[in-house]
Amino acid sequence: MKTAVIHARIEMQTKTEAETVLRQLGLTPTEAIRIFYAQILLRGGLPFAVEIPNSLTKETLDKSQRGEDIEAFDSLDDVFASWKT
Repeated sequence: MKTAVIHARIEMQTKTEAETVLRQLGLTPTEAIRIFYAQILLRGGLPFAVEIPNSLTKETLDKSQRGEDIEAFDSLDDVFASWKT
C-alpha cells in the first residue's frame, strides 16, 4: 500500500495538549489522524458536528473552563437524582 504525507501547521500549545491526551489514550498523532480520516470516509463527512455555539452554550463553556458553577457527582445515579430536585 502506498502512503501519503500530510503537512499541517497548528499552534504549539494545542499540539502539546492534544498529544498529551493522545498519549493517555495510547495513540500517536499519526494513529489519531488515520482514525479521523477513516471516520470521515465511514460517515461521508466530519465525524462530529461543527457549529457555532449559541450565547448560553458559549457562556456555560467559558464558565466551565474557568472552573465556575461546576457540579461534581460520584455516580451516574447521583447525576440523575440531581435532575429530580
